[in-house]
Amino acid sequence: MEFQKVIPYFFELLKGRLPERERRLVAGALAKALPRGGITLVSQASHIARQTIYDGISDIESPVTPQAMQRQRKPGGGRKRVIDKDDDLVETVRSLVNPYEHGNPQSPLLWVSKSLRNLAAELKMLGHNISYVTVGKVLQDMGFTLQTNRKSLEGKSSPDRDEQFIFISKAAESFFDVDQPVISVDAKKKELVGNFKNNGREYHEKGKPEFVEVYDFINENGRATPYGVYDIGANEGYVNVGISHDTAEFAVDTIEQWWEKMGCIRYPNAHSLMINADGGGSNGSRNRLWKASLQKFANKTGLTLCVCHFPPGTSKWNKIEHRMFSMISMNWRGKPLISVEVIVNLIANTTTKTGLKIEASKSDKLYKCGKKVSQQEMLALQIIKADFHPEWNYAIRPIM
Repeated sequence: MEFQKVIPYFFELLKGRLPERERRLVAGALAKALPRGGITLVSQASHIARQTIYDGISDIESPVTPQAMQRQRKPGGGRKRVIDKDDDLVETVRSLVNPYEHGNPQSPLLWVSKSLRNLAAELKMLGHNISYVTVGKVLQDMGFTLQTNRKSLEGKSSPDRDEQFIFISKAAESFFDVDQPVISVDAKKKELVGNFKNNGREYHEKGKPEFVEVYDFINENGRATPYGVYDIGANEGYVNVGISHDTAEFAVDTIEQWWEKMGCIRYPNAHSLMINADGGGSNGSRNRLWKASLQKFANKTGLTLCVCHFPPGTSKWNKIEHRMFSMISMNWRGKPLISVEVIVNLIANTTTKTGLKIEASKSDKLYKCGKKVSQQEMLALQIIKADFHPEWNYAIRPIM
């Protein structure tokens, strides 16, 4: 009678405090220590199945190994996974996640968010009794993860893309060999000027973030258009921050300002200048105003301008993008661009471990869009076209 009173109290004290394996071992050890009928007594007092107590006694009588110390239950024990009980579950989930690729273009999930709850609801309609938590585990087992869109598709590729890269590289090497400047030019994306959110994070005192406007609507401050010139050989840059339109005249004016402030000082004996530019935009290969403006710049400086455009869809290979613009974006991350002066200062203070230096200035000049260059004006330009893709590669000689 004493055992019948003590044993229930013993297991009541341990209730919820022992993992499965330890609970089984305690029950087995106690049943083995009791006289005949101990297994029944322990089972009734602890509400543990007799077979589990037998398993505990077997574990006690077995040799102690590191594997036995770590395992909670015997191999194969426990409730079977849904993925093991439902043979069609994996393929059904896969057809819902990628309907076009797996012959199920009529799936309603094609036009809604593929959240775990939506997937679970659709699976239940198809006869699979599963919770959204289990759907997440199934997707993880299948190798699926949450991912964002990635920009990598460049559109139709030019058949001579690689050859143009080689042409640009060889032309640049020939300029470097005779100590002539090679620059990469482009316009950075327009930035809203004002107390708006800027992507990225910056350290602030805990609980004291910098508060910005909720909505990114253009205000009286307008937009800023940074146009940059990157000196590849010197690892130096110049950025002209405009408040007007990004036109070809604005682009060439920026190149001219770079030459007057930095280029002519570094290259006093220069007679030629190589310009690497994208194929579109204000410095596009088909932009007549770009070429007419370059002719004026060549006439003013006496420089022969060798222009090489990157093929369509390859602007990310332009060195100014990953050697200068990306560094500027990193430097001003998390900082609201509240004024053009702030933008200029943030750009001018951008540096890297490799020694990048940038000068920046603000342009108050207003540029008009839609300015035309006639065919007669084009014929007057001193353009020498290359044999290889003359629309991408040409030189503009000064008219003295």
